[in-house]
Amino acid sequence: MNRLKTSPLALTLLAALTALVFSIVITSIVLSISGFNPPSTFQAMVDYGTQPDSLVNIINKGTMYFLAAIAVAVGFRMNLFNIGVDGQYRMAAMLAAALGGAFALPPGLHQIVILLAAMAVGAAWAGIVGVLKVTRGVSEVISSIMLNFIATGIIAYLIQTDRLGYQPEGSDSIGTHPIAESGWIPGIPFPGAREGAEVYGLIVLAVIVGIAFHVVINRTRFGFDLRATGLSASAAVASGVNAKRMVVTTMLISGATAGLIGMPELLGTAHSYSLQFPTGLGFLGIGIALLGRNNPIGITFAALLWAFLDESSQILDFNDIPKEIVAITQAAVLLSVVVVYEIVHRLGLRWQQQAVAAELAAGATKKAEVAS
Repeated sequence: MNRLKTSPLALTLLAALTALVFSIVITSIVLSISGFNPPSTFQAMVDYGTQPDSLVNIINKGTMYFLAAIAVAVGFRMNLFNIGVDGQYRMAAMLAAALGGAFALPPGLHQIVILLAAMAVGAAWAGIVGVLKVTRGVSEVISSIMLNFIATGIIAYLIQTDRLGYQPEGSDSIGTHPIAESGWIPGIPFPGAREGAEVYGLIVLAVIVGIAFHVVINRTRFGFDLRATGLSASAAVASGVNAKRMVVTTMLISGATAGLIGMPELLGTAHSYSLQFPTGLGFLGIGIALLGRNNPIGITFAALLWAFLDESSQILDFNDIPKEIVAITQAAVLLSVVVVYEIVHRLGLRWQQQAVAAELAAGATKKAEVAS
């Protein structure tokens, strides 16, 4: 029983389940007050969200959400708040798309060039934040938020037809030049889904990123130094760690990961960047990283949950139920998860203290018996 109580995995699962139940209760109350039936609403969402076509969309959205959360989690593990993931992702997607559409290369090499370009742009944009922090003491929160706005302005400027933009004949949409087929990454057919509805081929890349994140953070000297610097920069410096270099390196890795967020859609279905490309993924990544406790497995489930809520909300309009109800559920999850995790963390510490006290008392009793 004590082992269960002090198990980090058990505590994490307990916190996640508690937060989910709390959010469902809050949503049910709102639905009831609004005159809707909560069980039938949830049933409609489940029925729609488990259809093959919906599952494809959930997996595809979840893939991008997962990459966004991993990008955020890299910084979180060092107590750095990379709020600029959204700007880094959009800058990387736009410039990588422009580069990929400018010429054709042999299949394989073309995709690699686009992916490397996206990572380089994302890393460079996030590197500005790291350099400002270590050289001028600028908070990464402030600088990364400002760079989001700067990225929006730069993208709007560059995507004009007389610069990097391209407007197909008869279309009102302006984007980058289409990427040649040699740069596409084919999707993976999903059983039961309609023709053309495929899972992004770059879901494999997301799996690789998740594994790399776990190995680097938890199984390497660099990861140890990163976590140590996040816990106490002064202690890390005393042990020989270059804290300033760690800040810049961490932001570069976080930005490079952010650069990959848009690649599944860009190389899978869109094949060009336009102003209709998804926005706000960086901010979604923050919530998903918190919900997943900065753990790749936890982030996977959190990303799929978020994608399921987004996708299943589409059916609510057909039932005359405002789909904004789902936003309440998501907000309740975010608000409750922080509180619940803190409560569970304190309970875990209390249980550990009680276990240690019990062991000390048992040891003292045994010594007294031996002495007598």
